[in-house]
Amino acid sequence: MRKCMIFAAFMFLLCMNARSQVTPVLPVKGTWINLVYQDVRNKYTNPADTDNTDPAMWRQKVKELSEMGIEYLVFMAVANEGKAFYPSQLMPHAYAEGNESPVDAIMDKAADLGMKVFLSTGWAKNQDDNLRDPAIKQRQKDIMKELAALYKDNKAFYGWYLPVEDCLCPILSEHAVLAVNDLSACATSLAPRKKIMISPYGIVDSAFDDPAYAQQLAKLKVDIIAYQDEVGCVREPFPLPRLRRNWEQLRAIHDKLDIALWANCETFTWEKATNDRTSALIPAAYPRYLAQQAAASAAGVENIISFIVCGLMDKPASPYPLGQPICSNKAYTDYMAWKHGDKYWNLLASSFMGELHGGIAARADDMVLAKLLDKEQAEEDSQDLRWVQFEPGKHAVTFELEGKPKVKWLLARFLNYAPGNIGLPKAISLSVSKDGVSYKQVSRKASASYPNNKHDAWIEGLLFEGIGKCRFVKLEFEAPCRVYLDEVFIN
Repeated sequence: MRKCMIFAAFMFLLCMNARSQVTPVLPVKGTWINLVYQDVRNKYTNPADTDNTDPAMWRQKVKELSEMGIEYLVFMAVANEGKAFYPSQLMPHAYAEGNESPVDAIMDKAADLGMKVFLSTGWAKNQDDNLRDPAIKQRQKDIMKELAALYKDNKAFYGWYLPVEDCLCPILSEHAVLAVNDLSACATSLAPRKKIMISPYGIVDSAFDDPAYAQQLAKLKVDIIAYQDEVGCVREPFPLPRLRRNWEQLRAIHDKLDIALWANCETFTWEKATNDRTSALIPAAYPRYLAQQAAASAAGVENIISFIVCGLMDKPASPYPLGQPICSNKAYTDYMAWKHGDKYWNLLASSFMGELHGGIAARADDMVLAKLLDKEQAEEDSQDLRWVQFEPGKHAVTFELEGKPKVKWLLARFLNYAPGNIGLPKAISLSVSKDGVSYKQVSRKASASYPNNKHDAWIEGLLFEGIGKCRFVKLEFEAPCRVYLDEVFIN
């Protein structure tokens, strides 16, 4: 008897340990702060008709970001075109004389809220600063000296962001390494023990298997590399499948480096053409962004920060509204619903992590439809053969359940890819039956609408709850586009 009890206790501990191994999806812990209207990309994030130097606005925005759980604020730049957003002695000010500077307002409010700020070394001239130009590099060092003197005692001052956004493709160039390390040495001499972060791009074309790739990173005198995940930039039509592998490869490389691995997950998509300064940044559909969070989390990044939360995810009824009207509010409410434990968003996140399973045995008579119960999830790629495809028109999908269980919920996953005329039905009806002949409709769900769908592919779902006891479940829909469905989870 005693042996049985010991064995039972041992198995219980094993089960508890297995449960504890579930990888959580990390929240977004940081955002860049952009003080400058540079071009049309900033049409909604930094509207040209808004006073981007208003200290009251920035104190409010910092408060709203803190309420979202944002811990890190990263200045994109503290100067532009020869004018400073801080009380500089080197340059004239970009804000009205006699007013509090926006940098002061952000630093003080962040300190009050226990947030951490990365100060920027740019821009000496503008967003196209060329660090091969000795005058540009010297001006960035001069900016750094002023900032260190002004904010060395501010408790929010956490580190430096070096805007050396060179490409990692196929490996980081030697001139980029030298530029980073030169600024890093200056930063360390001025403010010892402050963290140093860079955020390069180009992982889509990185040569991870080339030993020189890791060797170049090992030369960097930085504490954090926050890699741009490039999903918003749409470097390829279906970036998420490759991104998952990229994060795994970067994790393996960073395990041998003394540099923290952070993810810079891009929240944006494009109003018109991609990667074009005449096209505005607008919020991506949250299911796409949630998949980015999941991809980075599954690989074991230490933190997720984002270009950009401030101005793309905007709190409804904010006294200082920023972002694309309506869509920025929806991006905010969707993200906060996930963060606060909303069932749908958490089930979808679990599916992205490969940790969602159907708890009720079911079958489909049709061999093709049986793929919807095979526990094989497709990726965000219309060529993935795990998608079950439905042409435009009316369709019905029926499952027979083992016994007559009480069904608590059912989640169906769909691909949304407007460029390929692939989307969700506008609505789906769920009916149940005891005999497979007579059906009763118990629910009808409308799918979410994301108008910012010009470029992206993402997976989203429809959740039905409180279905009750039944032997057969039928999903019926009519769609004006092609519908790709990969899995139905019944619990």
